[in-house]
Amino acid sequence: MLSSTWNFIKRHKRKFIFTGVFVGGVYLLGKYAQRKIQEIQEREAAEYLAQARRQFHFDSNQRTCNMTVLSMLPTLREAIIHHLNSDSLTSLLKTKPANKLEIWDDLKIISFTRSIVAIYSTCMLVVLLRVQLNIIGGYLYLDNSVTKNGTTPLAPPDVQQQYLSSIQHLLGEGLIELITVVKKAVQEVLGPVSLKQCLSLQDLEQQLTHIRQVVEDGCASSKHKSLSWYMMPDEENTLASQACGLTENDVTTIKLLNETRDLLESPDFSTVLSTCLTRGFARFLDNMAEFFRPPQGDSTACSSPETSVLSPVSLPLAKIIPIINGQIHSICSEIPSHFVQDLLLINQVKEFAANVYETFSTPHELQK
Repeated sequence: MLSSTWNFIKRHKRKFIFTGVFVGGVYLLGKYAQRKIQEIQEREAAEYLAQARRQFHFDSNQRTCNMTVLSMLPTLREAIIHHLNSDSLTSLLKTKPANKLEIWDDLKIISFTRSIVAIYSTCMLVVLLRVQLNIIGGYLYLDNSVTKNGTTPLAPPDVQQQYLSSIQHLLGEGLIELITVVKKAVQEVLGPVSLKQCLSLQDLEQQLTHIRQVVEDGCASSKHKSLSWYMMPDEENTLASQACGLTENDVTTIKLLNETRDLLESPDFSTVLSTCLTRGFARFLDNMAEFFRPPQGDSTACSSPETSVLSPVSLPLAKIIPIINGQIHSICSEIPSHFVQDLLLINQVKEFAANVYETFSTPHELQK
């Protein structure tokens, strides 16, 4: 029996060897595939957790952006009112001076200038803080997730403070220059308009569009080249101008400022800012529309042969001026208003912020 079995094995030796090798190979291949599948699953789980962690950090960063915008609006409002103070003019008008018309003309220019400056500067504040805080947010994400081996942080607290303090340019020198440019445009467009002239909401929209065109076309032909200058000074005005004595933190801050400046001068940023401005002026007109609905039989409204698409009534410019003058409190309100909420919820702003964060929270981008 054993002899016949052994003879059978000898006759089919190659088959047995092949079968053994095949079975063993299948077993090893199965173990290898199992191990690879496990590695892929672990890697996918790690990537999912990393993505979820980064998404959570990004969402938290956007809430910080919104709260920062709201917290800075009172400072912006007070700065605008300080440079464009209408209280002294309204007080003078109450005394019935001999140069009443001259004072009214001054009040006209100041009222329109400060509301338009408020729209521009609030839109700039929203998009600039989105850029700055998402750049810093990207660096902080990497500091918390990547550099945990004792290496120097990419954005230490001193650098963050120094970098974010650059927002003061928009609240200071940039704002003063913006006021100068807008005031000149308002004088050019509205200077010849009589206080008695009746304007519909559509007329007002056309005047604002004209002023905006003068401001932005003027920027394109001026030494500043774009609206971005009002948000951040030219490179030669930054820390780099000190030439020597720069600390490591100073060098890091300059790098951040240069990266920010590159973004502010990009076509994508210009598109986002333009979208914000369009939405801002539209919301401003929506606010004004409430005052173009006088009670039935109100004789202060001017009769118009053509009914405006935006509003069926027209008002004398002299009655529009006080309304315009008070709009800054709605535009630059620290209490979330329709104006600010509209800007914060614009999809293009959200998408641009996400792209900035994605860029600066990716390690290889920062190592270039």
